[in-house]
Amino acid sequence: MSDKEKAVKLKEEGNAAYKKKDFETAIDCYTKAFELDSTNISFLTNRAAAYYEKGDQESCRKDCQKAVDVGREIRVDFKLVAKAFARMGTSYAKDADYKQAIYYFDKSLTEQRTPETLKKRQAAEKAQKEQERLAYIDPDKAQEEKSSGNECFKTGDFPSAIKHYTEAIKRNPDDAKIYSNRAACYTKLAELALGLKDCDKCIELDPTFIKGYLRRGTILKGMKKYTEAMTAFEKAHELDENNSEAKEGVTSCMMAQRMNRSDPEEVKRQAMANPEIQQIMQDPAMRMILEQMQENPGALQEHLRNPEIASKIQKLLKVGLISIR
Repeated sequence: MSDKEKAVKLKEEGNAAYKKKDFETAIDCYTKAFELDSTNISFLTNRAAAYYEKGDQESCRKDCQKAVDVGREIRVDFKLVAKAFARMGTSYAKDADYKQAIYYFDKSLTEQRTPETLKKRQAAEKAQKEQERLAYIDPDKAQEEKSSGNECFKTGDFPSAIKHYTEAIKRNPDDAKIYSNRAACYTKLAELALGLKDCDKCIELDPTFIKGYLRRGTILKGMKKYTEAMTAFEKAHELDENNSEAKEGVTSCMMAQRMNRSDPEEVKRQAMANPEIQQIMQDPAMRMILEQMQENPGALQEHLRNPEIASKIQKLLKVGLISIR
């Protein structure tokens, strides 16, 4: 048996040990195999994989680099060099050194563009961005930026206020009040869609923060989405029954709805802009119930005994899509 044949046999033994997670034995087999045949860099990349699984990333990367150097010297298949670079990238990613990981994934992709390596590179880039985002968080600096934003808001410099609030959010993305403040700025600048998005984030972070609902209601009212606006004001009223802005919001939305009901098409347009109403109206069972109510008004009482159906009917009554005589 030639040395190359012995080396291949040792590699097979190493692979078997690797599968059993006996990495020490695998490393020993790959080492002996490379000693017998120093032109086969797969022995090095396999040993690197064993070092990786063992947690010895430094040895893993040394073997990968040696595989690249030997491979370049003897002009091996570019795919093998790409494999070594990719393994180096994976090793750096394991240590959360995403900058180096991306560097070596790019070198691998230069040699051979594979979906697997590209996916790993994308994952490393995403992890690097998240790492940088977390490292940027600083509640004290967020408070400084928030205070600067408040001063700009008081003077009517809303674009500058938005700039400071945006920086504050980057420094402390879990502070619901900053989103509420930025929403107020967007409202002043008539950027209602952006303001609504900030209100939703504010409420998501702190469902008990009343200003989030008040500002959401104000924005939706400005968008003439009175039903949704009233829901927001009602939620604010639930949180604080003595809040005058919440009370006035509910009242003004009810008045606006009454005025709009003189135009059935406008009522339908506004109601159907609400995803919850859309879902109710698209429900075959509900459509059948509504048809029964038209043909036989007495059927209403029977349907109202079902709490789920009663809730849906109340919502349709509220937006003016149906009426009971």
